Amino acid sequence: MNASKAAQGSPFYVGTYTEPGKSKGIYACSLNVESGDLTLHSLVAEVPNPTWVTFSPNGKFLYSTQKVQDCAIRAFRVESDGSLTALNSESSKGNAGCHLLVDATGKNILTANYSSGSVDVVRLEEDGSLGKRTAFIKLTGAGPDPIRQTQSYAHGVFEDLENARVYVCDLGSDCIWIYNFDSEKGTLTPNTPPAGQVVPGSGPRHLARHSTGKFFYVNGEMGINITVFECRPTDGGLKSIQVLSTLPEGTSGTGVTSAGVCLHPGERWLYVSNRGHDSITVYAVQKDGRLKWVENVSAQVKGPRGFAIHSSGKWLVVAGQYDDTLTTLQIDPLSGKLSPTGKSLKIYSPVCIAFSSNPE
Repeated sequence: MNASKAAQGSPFYVGTYTEPGKSKGIYACSLNVESGDLTLHSLVAEVPNPTWVTFSPNGKFLYSTQKVQDCAIRAFRVESDGSLTALNSESSKGNAGCHLLVDATGKNILTANYSSGSVDVVRLEEDGSLGKRTAFIKLTGAGPDPIRQTQSYAHGVFEDLENARVYVCDLGSDCIWIYNFDSEKGTLTPNTPPAGQVVPGSGPRHLARHSTGKFFYVNGEMGINITVFECRPTDGGLKSIQVLSTLPEGTSGTGVTSAGVCLHPGERWLYVSNRGHDSITVYAVQKDGRLKWVENVSAQVKGPRGFAIHSSGKWLVVAGQYDDTLTTLQIDPLSGKLSPTGKSLKIYSPVCIAFSSNPE
C-alpha cells in the first residue's frame, strides 16, 4: 500500500486463516469515510493464520498471532506507506494463540493461547521488537459442557482502566480470571477475588470495557449471551448485573455462536456478532451500565467473526469468515441502528480487523 492510496481512505489491516492457494497472511485495506467503500491494497505480511492483529498504543508497530500448534507472536514496524517491515517473532509457549493485548504503556504484549489454556507476557523493546518473556500462566478449570469445557481455553486478555489488572476470558471454565499486573516488570499475580463468573455453559469469549472502567461487557460464545459486569474499583472484582441473549426472542440457538463484541466510540451502543445466525445485535448502553435491546440485523456476510467500528462512529466493517467477504454497515448517529451499504470486497477467510491507530 503506497502513500497515495492510503490517503484516499482510513487504513486498516485484516488477519485471516491461511490456506494454500488462498489467503497468505495479513492484508492492508482502506475505508472511504465519506462513502463506506472498501479497497484492498495488498498482502503486507505472509504469516500462517494471523487470526488476531493489533497495534501498539502509538500506532507505529503491528503485532499478530500465528495460530498454529506451537504459537508465535510476530512483530512488524508500520511504514509511512502502510507497508509492514518484519522485526522478529517469539514463541508464546502455548498452542493456538487467538488474542493479543499490548498494554497501555506499550512495554508489554500479552497472549491468550486457546488450546493450551495459557497466558504469557513478553516485553517489547523500544524499536517495537519482541524481547524476553516475563510471565506465563496456565489456567485450570472446566465447565458443564462435556465436549467444549473439559479444560480451560483462554480466549481473550484485557486490561483495566489503570493498567493495574488484566482479565482473561476462559471459555472452558466460564471464568473471567483476574490478575494483578505490574507493567514495569511484566508480571502477573493472582488477584483477590480471583475471578468473575458467567452463567454456566456460556463460554466467555471477549470483553469490551467502558471508558469509565466501571462496566465490562462479556459475550458468551456458547451461551449466545452478553453479561454486564460491574467492576469494583477497590479490588477489581466483577459483579454480574445483567445477562441478555444476543438473539431475538424465540430464535433457535442451534448452530449459533457469539463471536465479536465492541462498544461504539461514543459508548452509547454495544454491538455483538453471531455466527450461524449471521447477524449483529445492537444494544443501547444505559446510564447505569445496563443494556437495552435495539435490534438484530443481518451482518450481510456468512460467519461474522471479527468486526471493527471506525473512530468516526459512522461505519462498522465486518469480516465474513465463511464467504470470504468484508462488508460495510452504516451506523445511524441517533439510534445506533445498522444499515447495509452494499459495499464489500473479497479476501479469503477474514477473521480480524484492526484500524490504524495512527493513520497519518
